Amino acid sequence: MKVKDVMHKGVDWVSPNTPINEIAKLMRAHDIGCIPIGEDDKLVGMVTDRDIVCKGLASHGFDAGRATARDVMTEGIHCCREDDDLAKAMHHMEKLQVRRLPVINKSKRMVGIISLGDVGHSASGDMLTETVRSISAHH
Repeated sequence: MKVKDVMHKGVDWVSPNTPINEIAKLMRAHDIGCIPIGEDDKLVGMVTDRDIVCKGLASHGFDAGRATARDVMTEGIHCCREDDDLAKAMHHMEKLQVRRLPVINKSKRMVGIISLGDVGHSASGDMLTETVRSISAHH
């Protein structure tokens, strides 16, 4: 099975200057846990619900009314390709201890996101159990 068979397709992104409250509303409206951040037609980061809480709300002096994606986003994002085998993407998630990976095509354009939830609907039980165990391990 390929990544493109299980990923969420057609993911939108926002700019690094997008206010955090707008990002939170998008997450709620679409029932998602992350938003890709793009600038100059390139993926520059991701904001997860956890980023908003840990890097934002739980930080001393954080002003949620003025904060933007740039203030809390995770940079240096790893991707997988839409034609990768699902097992390869799962191994990548496991190695990086991440729950989501942006998916790119041959032209290096982001075409979707694959999440642990997506994998849960398609992977074998043993493979899924090992991936979840590794991703969830404390650093």
